[in-house]
Amino acid sequence: MPKLKTKSGVKKRFKITATGKVKHGVAGKRHRLISHNAKYIRQNRGTSVLSEADNPTVKKWAPYGLG
Repeated sequence: MPKLKTKSGVKKRFKITATGKVKHGVAGKRHRLISHNAKYIRQNRGTSVLSEADNPTVKKWAPYGLG
């Protein structure tokens, strides 16, 4: 059986924590920020944890983990 490849987009966009959760960057921070209020920009700073429903999909795309 050949090795499985990791999706290149997943390598760039996600990290897996030590407990198996998936971290990702928050959308909506790149451009057109003048139309968003300060609360929106402040709350979307940094990274957040992916929902449990989406975890299996991302882990399937990264069969050997990300590291």
